Amino acid sequence: MPNDAETQRLLDKVFPVFKNELKAEPITVEELEQLHQRLKTNELLSEVYESFFAKIENILQHVVVPQFWSRFRPKLPQEPSRDSFIQYQHAVKELYDRFAFFRRQLKRLETVCPAKDVPFVHRKLPNEVVVFCNHFHTTLHAQLPDDFNELVYRFYFVAFRVFIYSHSDGEEYMDVAESNRCIACDMIAGDCQCQAIADAFTSTNRYLSMMGILEEIAGYTLNLLIQERIDAKVDETKENYATSHVESLEQWLNTVVMEWLTRIYNKGSLQIHPHHTALQRHIAQMQSKLLFYMYDKYANTIVDQFFQIIINFPMSQSAVDDLKLCLSKINLKRCFVTTVRDMLRERLLHPGVDTPDILTGYVAALKTLAHFDSSTVLLRSITRPIKEYLRNRTETVRCVVTSFTGDGTSDLAEELAKGETEPVSKTSSSDKLDDPDWKNWQPDPVNMAPAALKFIASNKRADIISMVVDIYGSKEIFVNEYRNLLAERLLSQAECSVEREMKHLELLKSRFGESLLHSCDVMLKDITESKRINAHILSPDSGTAEELSGQVSALIVSSQFWPTFRKETMELPTSIKEMFEKYTKAYESYKVNRTLQWTPLNGKVTIELEHNGKVQEMQVTPAQAAIAIHFSEQPQWELDCLSQKMNMPPIVLRKRIVFWQSQGLIRETKENLFVLIDKSTESDVSADAMQAQPNDVCEEEEAESAMESASDQREEELQVFWSYIEAMLTNLDSLPLDRIHQMLKMFASQVDFTQDELKHILQRKVREHKLVYAGGVYQLPKS
Repeated sequence: MPNDAETQRLLDKVFPVFKNELKAEPITVEELEQLHQRLKTNELLSEVYESFFAKIENILQHVVVPQFWSRFRPKLPQEPSRDSFIQYQHAVKELYDRFAFFRRQLKRLETVCPAKDVPFVHRKLPNEVVVFCNHFHTTLHAQLPDDFNELVYRFYFVAFRVFIYSHSDGEEYMDVAESNRCIACDMIAGDCQCQAIADAFTSTNRYLSMMGILEEIAGYTLNLLIQERIDAKVDETKENYATSHVESLEQWLNTVVMEWLTRIYNKGSLQIHPHHTALQRHIAQMQSKLLFYMYDKYANTIVDQFFQIIINFPMSQSAVDDLKLCLSKINLKRCFVTTVRDMLRERLLHPGVDTPDILTGYVAALKTLAHFDSSTVLLRSITRPIKEYLRNRTETVRCVVTSFTGDGTSDLAEELAKGETEPVSKTSSSDKLDDPDWKNWQPDPVNMAPAALKFIASNKRADIISMVVDIYGSKEIFVNEYRNLLAERLLSQAECSVEREMKHLELLKSRFGESLLHSCDVMLKDITESKRINAHILSPDSGTAEELSGQVSALIVSSQFWPTFRKETMELPTSIKEMFEKYTKAYESYKVNRTLQWTPLNGKVTIELEHNGKVQEMQVTPAQAAIAIHFSEQPQWELDCLSQKMNMPPIVLRKRIVFWQSQGLIRETKENLFVLIDKSTESDVSADAMQAQPNDVCEEEEAESAMESASDQREEELQVFWSYIEAMLTNLDSLPLDRIHQMLKMFASQVDFTQDELKHILQRKVREHKLVYAGGVYQLPKS
């Protein structure tokens, strides 16, 4: 350092940092030139040059930076947000003043110690300003406190609140209660500080930008704050499925949020100079990242509510379209498939949910996902567990068929009424040069199966009916169940609507083909023909009307086309039997060479019951009517005697007597002894019980079907193979399951069946001791 007093005086005046002072006095050019000459003469340029940077580094490390970070203290419990705003503003302003002081010192250094006069070994490269700024930034980072983001967050939170309120309609804060305080700055309305906050916010960001530390100090906090605002904005869309929100969210982000960020990084201005390409790229990158975050947040919000969206479809179609758009911009399909599949499994696939409810959810999921993904790839992957679960529920087939033939309120009935998709041209839409939607053309996905690509190329919509039928992979199962259900309806309804059933049948023909439903056509024709025959037999011209007097109306069915009736019988009372014989003779005289075979347990009987002076008309089953006739002839019966009289197993008879017990007409006085109640004390109870259901159709407690179920019929079909199996095992001694199945498919292929069905048959034969299963093979027992 200089020895003479004048040089030292000039050095201290030009560079007060040597005295640890951070304020500089005005200096003239002549004084700078004079100091330069003195240092050059004394060969002190290099020493002063190096000492200057050493002093600056020391002051930055021990004075400037510690004082700056000391301003970032935690917020006090009752401290207003505006105090934190001012605290941060003053801290940045103080740091900028000292930064500007050091930059002015560097400017003086360029004159006093020019780079050309400093040896290359001691020179700061690439230049003194860059070296200073690097050290300034590294010193700030080295002393970074853990909780500094808290103060930064409070500053930008207040600023963003004021900006939203000042530059938009302020909807985000309209839930604040009305008062005499400004909802943006929280000051008394007459002393609003919004403009002062906006000005201070602009100047603070300008200072940070000029120091080159805006991104380092505020970048993380800005990103966190905006993500929180995006989260809050997206949360406002929850449970509002009927409206699309993507466009409004994009507009909010591209205007409100990006305008605020542009003002921060562009020193308060919205217009970025064309030459500032780096800033333009930075703003564009931030916009892209925030849009991605918004799409991701909105997509996850929709996915979290997707079960409700499925149930409310098509009202929730807008939400599905929004999700489809979001997933085209982010890679979330794998997560979407897994989440929705687990959601459906949790909500539907457990014993507490009835099969009709599961089926309703399954159909709703098919409709929703078919709209979401026209290729049905995601649809099939998501709904596979439901399909497998429904296949294992015994009542699924009946629920599906009941939905098909409902009153039109079920989803499946609506889908059936729509009819099949109209055929389209074989030419793919992507090959049409005149396609009006060519701007939205998309290439085929590279990772999609050929079958899915073929489905897309066919330009078809997903067929919900086919997917439901595909639960079992066979149309025959559903057709057989429909035939059973139709037979039950035709037999149970006194006046069935043939026109309505024909309408359902025609719709089903369009889906399943006429050949499979030919039997149903014959069944409906039997109904019409039976009405015509009844009208003829009971007409005065027939000659039998007086004998029958309208007491019998028969449903005459073609047995080979109707489902198999239950193999139960009953001995009719003599009076009823005589009536049936008269009707049969009348039919034989009308239809030569034909006769009738009655099924006495099927149909309905309208009886007039007189008991203790009370007359009641009721509609009951033939078995219930026969029981009433027998008790009218004999007031007391033992169960076994009545069972022999009616040719009915005692267990079945007891269940049918329960109906009359519930009506208060029959009582079991002791075990297996039933008597007709005729006491005056009990007759009132009986009359009240009868009056409770006047002219109602009375059914047994457990409704029984007149037809064999589809599973029973299937069981009978598979029993045909038992003789083949016995012959195989007799000749080959023992065979495994797969080998038996292969041989049956080869030699008895008239009925299609699965290996699981065959296993069920064989295991039942094992339980009946007709087979032995050991070591994975089946064999006949040794006699």
